[in-house]
Amino acid sequence: MFDKTTYQAARIIAPKVEAIFAQHLAKARDNGEEDLAPLPSAQIVETIIDVTFWASIRKEEGHSPKISLAFLSPAQAGNPLLFKQRLPLNPAVLTKIAPGVERAGIHIGIWEEEGELFIWGTTTSIPNFCFVLDVSEPALLVIKHRRIYGFGKFTNLAVLKGDQIKIVDTNSANVPDSPPMLLSLLDLTAPSYWNDTVNVLIQLAVSMRSHQRGGTLLVVPGDNNNWLQSIIKPIQYGVQPAFGGLSNLLRQDRKEASQIFWQTALKREVEHLAGLTAVDGATVITSDYELLAFGAKIGRAKGKEPVEELSFMEPIAGGDAVLIHPAKVGGTRHLSAAQFIHDQNGAIALVASQDGHFTIYSWSTLQSRVQAHRIDTLLL
Repeated sequence: MFDKTTYQAARIIAPKVEAIFAQHLAKARDNGEEDLAPLPSAQIVETIIDVTFWASIRKEEGHSPKISLAFLSPAQAGNPLLFKQRLPLNPAVLTKIAPGVERAGIHIGIWEEEGELFIWGTTTSIPNFCFVLDVSEPALLVIKHRRIYGFGKFTNLAVLKGDQIKIVDTNSANVPDSPPMLLSLLDLTAPSYWNDTVNVLIQLAVSMRSHQRGGTLLVVPGDNNNWLQSIIKPIQYGVQPAFGGLSNLLRQDRKEASQIFWQTALKREVEHLAGLTAVDGATVITSDYELLAFGAKIGRAKGKEPVEELSFMEPIAGGDAVLIHPAKVGGTRHLSAAQFIHDQNGAIALVASQDGHFTIYSWSTLQSRVQAHRIDTLLL
């Protein structure tokens, strides 16, 4: 039978996670969806979280594990790698096998029989709404599932960091002028594809956050140069003509057979563009992903008032919008991004902090003010 858990957050969140997956699976069945994952019971969720948490704070040869676990049977795993003998699900085993399964897209397969959970192997293929638990860093766990259409980033449901519990609240996006990027991360939009512009923006955000140096990405309308009014001259790293590596790729007419090569090229261009955000200053691209400048210094546009207040929210339970001064969101980088959006209403700004926080700044027409959505909970 299942061992008694000792990580209190696992016990608290497990019933809520079961309820969320039950709701998703029921809705999917009603819509005629197939290839659906099994529903993990609260007891199963609690045990997997508990074991994984204690594994996350162990080390193997000086390295902490960064692994992903998925609850499914080998029969649902496509072409699984099966161990000759089942392995017990415990922190020691997870820590030992972690170095071999840390690459992106590889999941440790967990299944249950006769009241016992065990590790059966690994897989790169999982069914829709499969319970996935990722270890991002020691004591930082992310509960997520594969999107129903299989494209784009997995959808996050909750984040556990030590004794902190953050449950994603999809109702937080009910405001009509919520950024499309937020809606996509919450899985509230139409199917997301590799060449979907919002999905590409999400990939850029994930890549920006991963270099851990902090950075600002300004996305401006491509039909005018108004953004220059909010940039201090001279621009040290202006790009002339605009660089179209990513934009040209997105316009390509692709055949099904070349999808894997195109996706590889897309990842390379995303990494190239996101890497530039590590340079001090802001990287500026058009809404069509043409690179205009990087390392640009933001300044208040002539005739514009300083931004004194914005609407700040986080898409988690209890993260409702509050009106605060931009300086309370973060440091200089955040304040300058808020000022830029205040002056350039048609733009959006993505800001990554060195501490891992990530914020979208956009203009709310309904509120006539800058709005800031903290989304690192969705990007992990």
